[in-house]
Amino acid sequence: MRQLSLYTGMAFAAMVLLLPGCVSNKKYRSLQANYEEMRAKEQELNRRYQEAQQQLSSANTRVTSLEDQIASERANVKSLQEALNQCLTSSNQGNVNIAKLVDEINASNRYIQHLVNTKNKSDSLNMVLTNRLTRSLSREEMRDVDVQVLKGVVYISLSDNMLYKSGSYEISERAGETLSKIAKIIMDYSDYEVLVEGNTDNVPISQRNIRNNWDLSVLRGSSVVQALQNDYGVDPKRLTAAGRGEYNPIASNDTESGRTRNRRTQIIITPKLDQFMELIDKAPENGAATGSESTPSDTTAVSPIRQ
Repeated sequence: MRQLSLYTGMAFAAMVLLLPGCVSNKKYRSLQANYEEMRAKEQELNRRYQEAQQQLSSANTRVTSLEDQIASERANVKSLQEALNQCLTSSNQGNVNIAKLVDEINASNRYIQHLVNTKNKSDSLNMVLTNRLTRSLSREEMRDVDVQVLKGVVYISLSDNMLYKSGSYEISERAGETLSKIAKIIMDYSDYEVLVEGNTDNVPISQRNIRNNWDLSVLRGSSVVQALQNDYGVDPKRLTAAGRGEYNPIASNDTESGRTRNRRTQIIITPKLDQFMELIDKAPENGAATGSESTPSDTTAVSPIRQ
């Protein structure tokens, strides 16, 4: 994905304005140094964004793989059960080792239980996180905040009207209390990574030093990341700022209500990839998991708070 940056545009404009003879060489060199520094920051933001997107994609792939394994093992149990039934009803199969078939069925059931428990553990952690967050938000805040759990990932969507000053990427005073509550949840779940992703509608931006909606979306994501770090103490190593401009709409841009929904910033919370893989890859040893192993009573992902 091609990332554009505010910094490149600002530096380019400065270089055009500073024609030979208009400013001193010292000031020109200073501006040139600032330009190089902003380009380096742009490249670092792009790199961290790509890494976060790859981690998110890998986590979603692992969830799909887990569901496929569960379906495959259930089909295997059904096949083994049918084979056992044939052994019991057919006089020609008297010498079949029924005990071995029973052991295989039990082993498959234990592995299914392990896969289900692993998925339920991830779902339950996300449910606790989501419920804690929604309980902490006021009724007024919930009008501008949407919380969803999709494929093991928590999405917190914040409206631009609540977060930013009009037509700007600066955080508004109104957003402070809401961000502080989100930051507390993020800090309580230190094993989760956080991607902050800005999104816009398709109306072209007409503001000095912001070239287009790509720039605006990245700047808004970066503003939230810096607020989480500087104002609320979230470890910056867990944070990634990103922007998707107008290219990830959730509603039609043909209406004002649709454009309002598309102008949002998403805080995406995911388990760290290495820990998520470890949960899935640890198959139970013989006897380690049984049908009596406890499972969470509610395994359904949390539904969207607001459509």
